[in-house]
Amino acid sequence: MREVLEAVAAGELSPTEAEGRLAGYVTTGAGRFDAAREQRRGVPEGILADGKTPDEAVELTLAALDSTGSALLTRASAADVEAVTAAVDDSVELTHNDRAGTLVARRADYEPPTVDATAAVVTGGTADRAAAGEAATVLEAMGVAVEVIEDVGVAHLGRVLDHLETLRSADVLVVAAGREGALPTVVAGLVDTPVIGLPVSSGYGHGGEGSAALAGMLQSCTVLSVVNVDAGFVAGSQAGLIARAVSDARDDTE
Repeated sequence: MREVLEAVAAGELSPTEAEGRLAGYVTTGAGRFDAAREQRRGVPEGILADGKTPDEAVELTLAALDSTGSALLTRASAADVEAVTAAVDDSVELTHNDRAGTLVARRADYEPPTVDATAAVVTGGTADRAAAGEAATVLEAMGVAVEVIEDVGVAHLGRVLDHLETLRSADVLVVAAGREGALPTVVAGLVDTPVIGLPVSSGYGHGGEGSAALAGMLQSCTVLSVVNVDAGFVAGSQAGLIARAVSDARDDTE
């Protein structure tokens, strides 16, 4: 504790950084930012912008930047992105995925993690890009190399078979699909790597809005794990933890 206080007195740490180190979280008017989550859990704290005002999204983003050097916003609207962009200085790098609704902010001195593993994020169709993009953003924030394979749904199996080599070479797969959710089941039967099924809220009538996709993946006769409907953040986080375990195992054998 004394070292932290001395660093604040010397101007080497901001009060926000000090609070994050001492308490593990930073308190703001918009909520508490879990500054220690990445160190404790291996997964960065995600700032869910949905349900927050742009000002609240900004406040938590600045707290994240001050305490960890980076910030990850999910379900961010155009207003959220505009507000954050106006609030940070030119030294902060911003990466926005409009379809996925994600915004990543990094200070110039931030050192991102590196993981010696690869993940493939696969979509059945264009409608799956938002949830899949959220998963890919989380994986990249965790330092995992991501290969994106789009529009390879089961209506034409030749599309996914054309990417079989890439799928089999990845260390973990996130497979997003709506409608009946068949794609993750098919892919899981073709590879020997972990597959995380990501059901997407697309479809018609009975079983639409992701419920049929979720049920189909839960009933898969091939082995896979399943997250909730549109839960790209969770899918990406789980895949990132698997990738990190693979990376650690590789380091142990070297």
